[in-house]
Amino acid sequence: MGTLQLRAKQQMDTLIGAVWAAGMALGILFVYLTPGFAPDLFSYLFGNILLVPRGDILLMAVLTVVIVAVVALLYQELQAVTFDPDYARVMNLPVERLSLLLLVLIALTVVMLIRVVGIILVIALLTLPAAISRLYTTRIWSMMLGAVVLGVVFTGMGIWLSYLANVPSGATIILVSTLAYAGALGVERLRQAG
Repeated sequence: MGTLQLRAKQQMDTLIGAVWAAGMALGILFVYLTPGFAPDLFSYLFGNILLVPRGDILLMAVLTVVIVAVVALLYQELQAVTFDPDYARVMNLPVERLSLLLLVLIALTVVMLIRVVGIILVIALLTLPAAISRLYTTRIWSMMLGAVVLGVVFTGMGIWLSYLANVPSGATIILVSTLAYAGALGVERLRQAG
């Protein structure tokens, strides 16, 4: 996707939608065509955050440290490439390599989380906390920190509510995140109107 964006000059959100839809469709077809294999597709969509094996938690901890370290070391460069690639080129930054590195870090995050929380919750946790954080700050560092804090709050609240109501935790986390986003949009509209 990174190469397509850089070479074909396509918008990343369009490419993500196209590749994600095609990838999901191909995955379902391959699963269907594999003889004698009947996986639980529901777990890939929604995961099970309450039954994460210890090995997966350790792997997530290691990957989290690696991702945070890379972002901390290359923060200025990644920020320049993400928000103004032309300026980054003028500054002699390897724009293509840094863009691809950023996409690899995102891919590692997604792959790490799919098994735990499922693809739908991964999408919700990658987009909704960041979207809410972006409504209230323009500084990238505070946006990132706000998104992390909101993700933790939504996950904790969703697990707690799912326990109280005896419903699936993944779906509850998604609904909590979505309601918070809708509420934040409402507050922002009221603020702009007033």
